[in-house]
Amino acid sequence: MPNTKITKAVIPAAGFGTRLYPATKVVKKELFPIMDRDGKVKPVIQVIVEEVIAAGVEEIGIVTQPEDTGVFKDFFQKPPSKELYQKLSPQNREYSEYIQELGDKITVLTQSEQEGYGHAVFCAKEWVNSQPFLLMLGDHVYASNTEKSCARQILDVYEQSDCSVIGLDTMSVPTIQKAGCITGTWREFKSVLEITQVYEKPTVEYARQNLRVEGMKEDEFLCIFGLYALTPKIFNFLEEHIKNNFRERGEFQLTSCLDRVRVAEGMTGYVVKGKSFDTGMPNAYRQTMIDFSQ
Repeated sequence: MPNTKITKAVIPAAGFGTRLYPATKVVKKELFPIMDRDGKVKPVIQVIVEEVIAAGVEEIGIVTQPEDTGVFKDFFQKPPSKELYQKLSPQNREYSEYIQELGDKITVLTQSEQEGYGHAVFCAKEWVNSQPFLLMLGDHVYASNTEKSCARQILDVYEQSDCSVIGLDTMSVPTIQKAGCITGTWREFKSVLEITQVYEKPTVEYARQNLRVEGMKEDEFLCIFGLYALTPKIFNFLEEHIKNNFRERGEFQLTSCLDRVRVAEGMTGYVVKGKSFDTGMPNAYRQTMIDFSQ
C-alpha cells in the first residue's frame, strides 16, 4: 500500500548564520534577498515556501529562535504599513495580499536553544503530530529540470514507496566532506535506490571504501540534496538522542537518526532531477544570486 499523503512541511530556520556574519547580525539568512525566476526579488524563505506550496503541501512549520518569531510573522502575516502600501504599484498591492495568503498556511515554531539540526527538527514533533512530513533546509533553494518541482518529485516517490525518502545529488571528492552521503542498491538505475547506509561528512578514504555506488564514476558519490520525506519514526530516535545527551560534534544531528530509521523501516534514495542552490555560505550565496534566476 502507498504511504499516507504528506500534508505538512518543516523548515528549520533557527541557526545564527555565522558564516554570513556580519550581515546576519541584522538580517536572518533566511531573509536574504534572491531574484526568483519570475523576476521578483524575494527573501530566501519565500522561495522555499513557494516550492512547498507548489508541491501540494498544505501546512508549513518554520522553526526559529523565539526572539525571531516576529520577523517571520511580520513578513508573511502582517500587511505593509499604510505609508508603504500607498507607495506600492497596484500589482504589488495585490502581491502583498498573496504573501499574506502564504502566511495563512504557516505556523511559526520555536527552538529555544540552538543545539543542532536534529534538535531543530525535533522541535516540530508536536506540530507534525505523528504524520509523515516533508523536510527542507532553510538556506537552500531548488530548480527542477522537469515540469515537476524538486519537492514534488520527492513526494511522488514517497507516495509510491513504503518508507522514508531522501533526495540525492551527485558530488565529487572535494565536496563530500561537507555533506551527508549514502550508499545503496539501485532499483531504477541512477534514479531510485534502496539505501544501505547514511553517513555524515565522510573522509575521502571512508567514502572510497564504503560509499561507492554501482555505475558511479570514480570519486563520485551520492550525497543528500536537502529534501526529505520522512515518517514520524525519526522523532523516536531524535528524542532518544536528546534524552541521552548523545551529541555529535557537540550537537544533536539528524543524519545518524536517519540511518537508524533506515535500519528500522528501510529507506529509499531518489536522485533529484534538478539542482540545489546553497544560500548559507558567502561564495555559494553569491553564485546562487547569479545562477538561480536563469
